[in-house]
Amino acid sequence: MQVDTVLVLFCIWLVGAAGKMVQPRGHKLETYKQSRLRRDTNMDGGGGHKPGGPIFKRSPDMTKSPMTKSEQLLRIDDHDFTMRPAFGGPPIPVGVDVQVESLDTISEVDMDFTMTLYLRHYWKDERLSFPSTNNQSMTFDSRLVKKIWVPDMFFVHSKRSFIHDTTTDNVMLRVYPDGNVLYSLRVTVTAMCNMDLSRFPLDTQTCSLEIESYAYTDDDLMLYWKKGNESLNTDDRISLSQFLIQKFHTTTKLAFYSSTGWYNRLYIHFTLRRHIFFFLLQTYFPATLMVMLSWVSFWIDRRAVPARVPLGITTVLTMSTIITGVNASMPRVSYIKAVDIYLWVSFVFVFLSVIEYAAVNYLSTVQERKERKLRERLPCTCGIGNPDEMMIDPQITGYGSMDMNTTGTYGMPENGGRQEPRMLAQVALNDPQITGQVKPSRGYVNIWIDTHAIDKYSRVLFPGAYILFNIIYWSIYL
Repeated sequence: MQVDTVLVLFCIWLVGAAGKMVQPRGHKLETYKQSRLRRDTNMDGGGGHKPGGPIFKRSPDMTKSPMTKSEQLLRIDDHDFTMRPAFGGPPIPVGVDVQVESLDTISEVDMDFTMTLYLRHYWKDERLSFPSTNNQSMTFDSRLVKKIWVPDMFFVHSKRSFIHDTTTDNVMLRVYPDGNVLYSLRVTVTAMCNMDLSRFPLDTQTCSLEIESYAYTDDDLMLYWKKGNESLNTDDRISLSQFLIQKFHTTTKLAFYSSTGWYNRLYIHFTLRRHIFFFLLQTYFPATLMVMLSWVSFWIDRRAVPARVPLGITTVLTMSTIITGVNASMPRVSYIKAVDIYLWVSFVFVFLSVIEYAAVNYLSTVQERKERKLRERLPCTCGIGNPDEMMIDPQITGYGSMDMNTTGTYGMPENGGRQEPRMLAQVALNDPQITGQVKPSRGYVNIWIDTHAIDKYSRVLFPGAYILFNIIYWSIYL
């Protein structure tokens, strides 16, 4: 019994000892919570801090103050910006100026040009006025543009256009305290340009970029160049590979649409003159050289058929290739261009050189055929075959006391290949007895054609005519 009592007392003691050990831990944990709560209270500006201790207090964020919000400062929510400024009153004047950054491409095939520019608008909207002690403006990006009224400009006759958006939209809005607004954006536009290529490539082109309001007529919006012709500025580094930019200038006109009315339209005109040196190297010089190469055949013997025929065909095919290459890079216009005149006239000269050799070859063949027939009709001339052995009666031949050496070479062609037939024809036709036998062949003398003369005349006529053509051509188009 005593043992049981001792065990019960021992267990009670153990339980009491364990309770004493747990109580300090709970006290420390509570102390930590209280200190954490007191530190947070002090950082929030609470009053539960010890006297003389540090106060952890955040400074106020002025950007989150309602009075510094741009929407409230500009009173955007107090007005209806779907309507233009001074709606119902006189038209609002909107000034425009342009800074041309680059002329990217000029395409004759598509009849258009691509331009990158800074387009700036100036107007006054009293709804955006705000109080300011230092009279400084406020600048915003494209996010505010969507909440206020801006002019609805567009490019007339444009094919493609976009506002640059790298790294963000290239749009700037600047508002002044008195309500004046500057709206600027960076745009690349591809617009139509009606080109007259009748003088290509010796032409000068004038293209225009047209700016107009889409919705507001001249009763609501008066569009004008802010500083006249000085409103258009260009970068001095603008250059094109094929054109020389001569000048930029501006004009203003009214455009009428039958369904909507009259609109103010602004024009940016620029004049371009094409560089000719590229086309001289690629078109004119090769064509001229091909024509001159075709003249080489006039100095080649007419019997050298394998030399003259391939030369003529090669020059003709080369001219055809040049013409095809030029037309492949040009639009299919219905009128004749200046380069077409030059190339086709050159092609005609090359073609005529081939025809000239065909005429020479044909007349030579006719001459040889008639000489062959004449020899067949003549009596035997066995004793006349050798000039050293033949004895010619002066009364028969009609040569008188002409020296035999002179007689042997009379009428001899330059190549000496036709001496005997030519001489036999002369002897036969001067004998009255033989003449009666070959009377039908006397007509042969009347149609005698020296085929060498055609080549001789061509050596002068072809270059002279081509030089005359060049003088007339360049005096007209330059």
